[in-house]
Amino acid sequence: MTNAKPLVRCSVSNCHYWGEQNLCRADEIVIEIDKHSGSHYKEEYAEELTAAGKHHDHAGTSSATCCLTFKPNA
Repeated sequence: MTNAKPLVRCSVSNCHYWGEQNLCRADEIVIEIDKHSGSHYKEEYAEELTAAGKHHDHAGTSSATCCLTFKPNA
């Protein structure tokens, strides 16, 4: 079994991880539901959500989600 990374496309070109042809170059992608999007996390990858593996939410549609991996270009 191969652990190939999935192809992630993103049109937010001012993100540090944005690559040509709208390809995301991040090693890890963290996606959260919108109701948590205003939360202040300590890390770009929201480690406190992913490390414990106990944080679970439900989104009814893709428009109810947001990407927390975003890091603006310097």
